[in-house]
Amino acid sequence: MDWPSLSSMTKTLRVVLEIGKKRRVVAGAMDWPGLDRWGTSEDDALEKLLSYVPRYVQVAERAGLGSAFERARRAEVVERVPGSSSTDFWGIAHVPSEIEREVLASRDLERRLDLLQATWAYFDDAAERIRGALLPGPRSAGRSHDQIVRHVYFNEPEQFSRKVEVRTPIDVVLTTDGLAAHRRAYLDAIRSYNAERKPARTWPIQFLIRRTAHHVMDHAWEMEDRDPAA
Repeated sequence: MDWPSLSSMTKTLRVVLEIGKKRRVVAGAMDWPGLDRWGTSEDDALEKLLSYVPRYVQVAERAGLGSAFERARRAEVVERVPGSSSTDFWGIAHVPSEIEREVLASRDLERRLDLLQATWAYFDDAAERIRGALLPGPRSAGRSHDQIVRHVYFNEPEQFSRKVEVRTPIDVVLTTDGLAAHRRAYLDAIRSYNAERKPARTWPIQFLIRRTAHHVMDHAWEMEDRDPAA
């Protein structure tokens, strides 16, 4: 199947809806990794996604894509995917779309990797900026600031990067140099897998990037939402 070119992608906010079996729908912006939200219906999920568009602007700008993101304001549902029980339980995408099974051209891959790196930078800045006790909240089971940071840094090698055989020890990602080295290795592995047209185990590369970026941004936004100074 022939998918739209990069230039046409950036003119609309292409959205995939993953529809859970009972109660949750996840809306994911295909071309903007990290911009995923869930709702209780298709309309609710789309509304939640669009409500986070202003917050995602900083990610796009960090990646040098602020102008392109500014043009992508008209949401267009391009695929509906049957979800799983995990979709309902977690409110997180668990089933790759058919679009995401396409192997990315090098230019398109680098664009997504620029955005992934921007989500990392956004999270790191939020973790440094927001200190002290966080307000109570339902997300993350009420984790503290330090617990959220550790969770994000630990979870990446434990759940995501190992799918492309990057198995960074936990103690390494807790150091500045170690985290930077882990991220470089992860990016290089993604490039290698994509060039060889290999999936990340059961996940296509596009889906791996999307899930990694979503996890980072979800917890960055959580810290902002629970910041007493906000």
